[in-house]
Amino acid sequence: LALFTWAYIFWSLVPVVIAVQFSFNEGRSRSTWQGFSMQWYTGDPELSVLHNPVLRAAMIQSLKLAALTMLIAAPIGVALAIGLARWRGRGSRAGNFMMLFPLVTPEIVMGSALFLTFVYLLTFVRLGTVAQLIGHITFSISYVVIVVRARLFAIGPEYEEAAMDLGASPTQALRLVLLPMLMPAIIASLMIVFAISIDDFVISAFLKGGQNTETVPVLIYSTARAAPNPSLNAVATVMLVLSLVAITLAVLVQRHFSAGDRKRRGAAVEDFARLEI
Repeated sequence: LALFTWAYIFWSLVPVVIAVQFSFNEGRSRSTWQGFSMQWYTGDPELSVLHNPVLRAAMIQSLKLAALTMLIAAPIGVALAIGLARWRGRGSRAGNFMMLFPLVTPEIVMGSALFLTFVYLLTFVRLGTVAQLIGHITFSISYVVIVVRARLFAIGPEYEEAAMDLGASPTQALRLVLLPMLMPAIIASLMIVFAISIDDFVISAFLKGGQNTETVPVLIYSTARAAPNPSLNAVATVMLVLSLVAITLAVLVQRHFSAGDRKRRGAAVEDFARLEI
């Protein structure tokens, strides 16, 4: 099992490492190493990431979509997670299933469906940044709901009930008790949504309105077969680093708050034991 695991990791990571390596190549070749250089990041006056307006525009578009998706999808997802966790009436199962539906829908199906919707039904939404943002929010909300609901089930309803027993209104219990306890899941979901949105290709490609709304994955796909140069590797490396940083922050936040929860629970058990003694 360990052998197959390491073989899979090796098979998955080696092409990525090679692509990153050639972003530092001194020459234009993407197959022959010609020495270390930073020219494809900052040095080349025309083709580097810093100086090429096409690459800069794609990076800005990717970062803008990821940031807006994160800021819009997270509050909606948190509200839906709390609502679905508290919903006990008729239709709750169907609601929970529909919330998970974007996760099991092939992305190309969702992309083509959104494209047809904006072109033939909601014609007031033009293809471009707004359409791309709606598409990213649509498939990102489910990830927020899953992360936050897991935290909700771990917390349980006891803290809210205790707060209301002490005189807090339901709104105060939500604002002062539940939301602070959900903060680790909220921060983690923000980072996950950012990483997923910044790497999206299918929906961004379907809903782009022109070259000025191309994201980095779309730009790489459209230019990779037409005289590419290592600057594409460089911009892809930058986006890879940003995604890894976002995922790492999410993991670190989860671990930090999980360790804090264990310490608080241990302290509570010790206090209870002292009271019994």
